[in-house]
Amino acid sequence: MLASTNSATLIGIGAEPVTVETNDGERGDPRLVLVGLPDSAVRESIDRVQSGISSSGFSLPRTHTTINLAPGDLRKEGTLFDLPIALSLLASTKQLKADLLQQFLIAGELGLSGEVRDIKGGISMAMLAKEMKLQGVILPRGSAKDASLVDGIEVYGVGSLAEAISLIDNSDFTKYRIKTTLFPTSDISVLEDFAEVKGQQNLKRAVEVAVSGGHNLLIVGPPGSGKSMVAKRIPTILPTPSISEFLEVMQIYSAAGAEKYVDASSPARPFRSPHHTISDVGLIGGGSQPGPGEISLAHHGVLFLDELPEFKRSALEVLRQPIEDGLVTISRSAAKITLPCKFMLVASMNPCPCGYLGDQKNQCRCSIPQVQKYRAKISGPLLDRIDLHVEAPAVDLSELSNQSNSECSDTVRERVEQSRMIQKERFQGNGIISNAFMMKSDIDKFCKLSTDNHSLLINAMNKLSLSARAYDRILKVSRTIADMESSKDIKKEHILEAIQYRNLDRQKY
Repeated sequence: MLASTNSATLIGIGAEPVTVETNDGERGDPRLVLVGLPDSAVRESIDRVQSGISSSGFSLPRTHTTINLAPGDLRKEGTLFDLPIALSLLASTKQLKADLLQQFLIAGELGLSGEVRDIKGGISMAMLAKEMKLQGVILPRGSAKDASLVDGIEVYGVGSLAEAISLIDNSDFTKYRIKTTLFPTSDISVLEDFAEVKGQQNLKRAVEVAVSGGHNLLIVGPPGSGKSMVAKRIPTILPTPSISEFLEVMQIYSAAGAEKYVDASSPARPFRSPHHTISDVGLIGGGSQPGPGEISLAHHGVLFLDELPEFKRSALEVLRQPIEDGLVTISRSAAKITLPCKFMLVASMNPCPCGYLGDQKNQCRCSIPQVQKYRAKISGPLLDRIDLHVEAPAVDLSELSNQSNSECSDTVRERVEQSRMIQKERFQGNGIISNAFMMKSDIDKFCKLSTDNHSLLINAMNKLSLSARAYDRILKVSRTIADMESSKDIKKEHILEAIQYRNLDRQKY
């Protein structure tokens, strides 16, 4: 008997439909044959499926049986086909209702005992099932919990092959249906708070400006000045993500098989801090079967690069196009995928190799050529794409011993969300999420300057020898500062503050 069901394979973070067809009762040797361009993990599924079926108390076919994964020209990889293969085998031998089986998209890994184990890409599969207008999706319980975040499709979670059979044969939909509620509480658990940061008022102001507009930020200062301490507290003032933003991030993490950065009950954004030894592929994504890298895992969140000059030059240069476009396209022989990566880049570095250039208490031991070589590790084009360059001087001991706390993260986050709300209303309908992602046409429309202010900016550009890209960045930051003051127009003081954030452009070595 011929039986079939629906499954899927992951391509990047998306899911492509795969039909699992089984034909029992063919002439020939009594064995199972798997075709359809499977990889090693998929070919091994035959052994897992046979053990799982036997352990669950069902009979294996005793004739020549062919299992086809269609389409045949699409390479299948991973262990997610175990469950649909097992169910289609049982349907072909009339141990399961074959007609109902076709109404679901099914995926899951089988253990030898018939246990069903979690897989990657549950959210992507639920989205595909919704697009295919199927009745629902059957997944392992852990994967089903994430998949149930997708509206408009029923998600069923099973813990074993026997439960999957019971679900289909007995129509136990209510028993196995899973639904996860997004953001049941608006509270964000804060383990680190800006109130703990002593001094560094200018730096904290720059951080608030950067987060308010989603701008990239570079912090320059000597060792122990609090650069990393401030950066690691940025997640506590990030605005609450919308449901669509959160679902995009969860889809990336689900497809990557990465450890969840946050529970679905918490409205937090991702914060990624890779080590400086990371490779180009680890940063932007790739591999033989292309998958997301750190920049995509930081989508709608923060990518923190501590000690920026210590990263490989090639790894830093691949950031240039993703920073501009919010997308990265990866081409490999196996596939070509485009991944989202709208992240806020936060980086830190010392002013020189020894770290004490300009420090009043410690003498710098570096020569000018050494400083030039150190800073040359960060190219001009990459530096142009960082909106704010801010100094973080060493904190005075009197400030460290000061017992009075500064503003807490909750207070700062409220102001940030007010600024983001202004931007949301401004860009409603055109897909822009913050001032940092304004296109040239948006800059011309929303960043208009008076004649005097335009002359002021042009004079600063000429004096500092800034690029055209830096000109646009200054206008974007000025627009954000104006939004923070609920000002419709960009004023002189907004432009002056934005110009002062081009710190490295003012220093010539």
